[in-house]
Amino acid sequence: MKTNLTEKIVLKLNTILLILIGLTCLYPVIYVFSASISSGDAVATGKVILLPINITFDAYKQVTQDPYIWIGYLNTFFYTLVGTFVSMIVTICGAYPLSKKDLPGRKFFMLFAVITMWVNAGIIPTYLNFKSLGLTNTRTAIIIGFACSTFNMILLKNFFESVPSSLEESAKIDGASDFQVLIKIYWYLSKPALATVGLFYAVSRWNGYFWSMILLSDDKKVPLQVVLKRMIVEMNFASENIDLPTNVNIQTFIYATIMISTIPMFILYPFIQKYFAKGIMVGAIKG
Repeated sequence: MKTNLTEKIVLKLNTILLILIGLTCLYPVIYVFSASISSGDAVATGKVILLPINITFDAYKQVTQDPYIWIGYLNTFFYTLVGTFVSMIVTICGAYPLSKKDLPGRKFFMLFAVITMWVNAGIIPTYLNFKSLGLTNTRTAIIIGFACSTFNMILLKNFFESVPSSLEESAKIDGASDFQVLIKIYWYLSKPALATVGLFYAVSRWNGYFWSMILLSDDKKVPLQVVLKRMIVEMNFASENIDLPTNVNIQTFIYATIMISTIPMFILYPFIQKYFAKGIMVGAIKG
């Protein structure tokens, strides 16, 4: 189709706007990386704006020598992998039955789930609930306590509803159970949606720090994000535990830790980006 002058102008303006938005999102990443490999004096005096100055990797060497960083890193991997797995199981078990129109009380259960998106108990009642259950300072609180997101469950439910019901009927005629239908049909056909929901959970688990900071008091159980919070807010957490060389200060140490903490997400996202886009579009067809 031919485009007129107005459409060409709008297209170019839209392209320029998207490029500016992309550069705005990319600049913090570039700055943090440049600051992490620059000398401490250059960062402290504000000389680093875009490109690194007096390149040195001593900050990364110091990060690898800090035991708190590695403990937090391993805890973050544990909470992300195990937590995402548990969240996916719980979400699938909730989304699959709700996608069935013949489910007794389907509207009630759906409304009951949606209400949790509008009404929240609050921080103090939630903490007291964890405390009364004896889950404070336990890994179980982080993994089980936040296992299901209503938004992700609805997204997956909508995708399940887009699967032709004739496939399920044919499978049941052949003697398949509901569990076999879920695994052999819905699981196989819902890879884009499962990848999307899994990405949501993985990113949420990886970046989560608030409830870990509140519920966990043992330094051996806290994730890397809590360690970063202590560094950034207190600004002396790292320097109290290790001796920083002259060309590394607390700022470059923090920037190096931030870069290391974001590497897994940078590596993971390109492999599931296509599933992410497809899952969002297909899951949004039905409401």
